[in-house]
Amino acid sequence: MVRVSVLGDALKSMYNAEKRGKKQVLIRPSSKVVIKFLQVMMKHGYIGEFEFVDNHRSGKIVVELNGRLNKCGVISPRYDISAGDIEAWVGRVLPSRQFGSMVLTTSQGIMDHEEARRKKLGGKVLGFFY
Repeated sequence: MVRVSVLGDALKSMYNAEKRGKKQVLIRPSSKVVIKFLQVMMKHGYIGEFEFVDNHRSGKIVVELNGRLNKCGVISPRYDISAGDIEAWVGRVLPSRQFGSMVLTTSQGIMDHEEARRKKLGGKVLGFFY
């Protein structure tokens, strides 16, 4: 079977392991986008530490789960959103305005929607977690 989305597979395996009550999960293959997405999730406290394991191929990531992740997913296709459209997308994707984040890729890197709103940046929407 052909792999369509590396990020989608990584988030789905994390979500499934979290539902099963696992403490850690192995994500493979790895990519720079997956690592940046995990850094945003770690900054918000939804996952613990993660470690990149280089096997001279595509790499693996071991993620420590802490039980805070309710749902995470990828938004495909990666829609263009302007800085003014972020609020409408947050209302559409997240269950509440109090918690959760939507991750965007902008010209200044991968960041959550609050940081993009502060910097007045638009970009492409990658995914969400809450």
